[in-house]
Amino acid sequence: MDERVARYLDHVRFEKRLAERTTTLYALDLQKLTDLAQAANVDLAQVQTLHVRRWVAQMHSGGRTGRGIALILSGWRGFYHWLARESLISHNPVEGVRAPKVAKPLPKALGVDEAVQLAEHTEEADDPWLEARDAAMVELLYGCGLRVAELTGLDVVASTEASNKGRGWIDLQGAEVMVQGKGGKRRTVPLGQAAIKALENWLPLRSQAMGMMTQSVPGLSDAALALFPGKHGTRLTAQSVWQRLKRRSLLAGLATPVHPHMLRHSFASHVLQSSSDLRAVQELLGHANISTTQVYTRLDFQHLAKAYDAAHPRAKRGTGKAEKK
Repeated sequence: MDERVARYLDHVRFEKRLAERTTTLYALDLQKLTDLAQAANVDLAQVQTLHVRRWVAQMHSGGRTGRGIALILSGWRGFYHWLARESLISHNPVEGVRAPKVAKPLPKALGVDEAVQLAEHTEEADDPWLEARDAAMVELLYGCGLRVAELTGLDVVASTEASNKGRGWIDLQGAEVMVQGKGGKRRTVPLGQAAIKALENWLPLRSQAMGMMTQSVPGLSDAALALFPGKHGTRLTAQSVWQRLKRRSLLAGLATPVHPHMLRHSFASHVLQSSSDLRAVQELLGHANISTTQVYTRLDFQHLAKAYDAAHPRAKRGTGKAEKK
């Protein structure tokens, strides 16, 4: 091992008090740096930024991920920072070098059949009160594309207090739900027939929870008009919605536990697949920028690509070729 590398590792081990595993990873990254420098016939202290950029390109073309390269660069950057502090080099050749951008993972969305399977599931063994409430929550999350905070912030009716405190409400007669999203931005989302039916089943049972009201009067607590309360009359929390949805998705026979944002992604993806109207999806989701919504075009392309692979006779390698005689 290069003497300077050994001294630096002693520095991070004892002065920075890093864990032994972290120090071992630093050692591996610096051994890679040493090997690359030797292959380029350059001393560690003579490494230039152009060398580092070339090595980054080599690692990337070799299949190393952007995140992995970023971690390696972090180790190299710390080493050269220490060399500069020790007056062994005049500048840090890793400064300003960045790893290739990591592609943002696609949001996880259910297929149409899976989403319908979850929405149509009925858990007959459950308390009818819980069953009706949870079914209505699923319909609003998937049918309206709400964020979980928007869902838990809904009231059963409109009120000045709800408006002032950033809460939303439903309007069954108008078949609409009014929500306040990120940045205090309000939007109106249409209620589909399935969501309206689920709410009509739920609302008569909702009053069984302690302290629930159906109209605004002075002195009401914030929870009294909550569309989705718990049994004890408190407004349902986001964590509770997550737990109930996970449980319901598993009982419905879905292979993957579902969380609220997955239903929002599914809503957006399925509307885009059917309409191809990106601007409409942007408005329904409440995105400030169209670039945020554009991720769903990648999901839509995935859907089309899978349909092509499954259906087109020339899609799969080796099909459509004449047999050798």
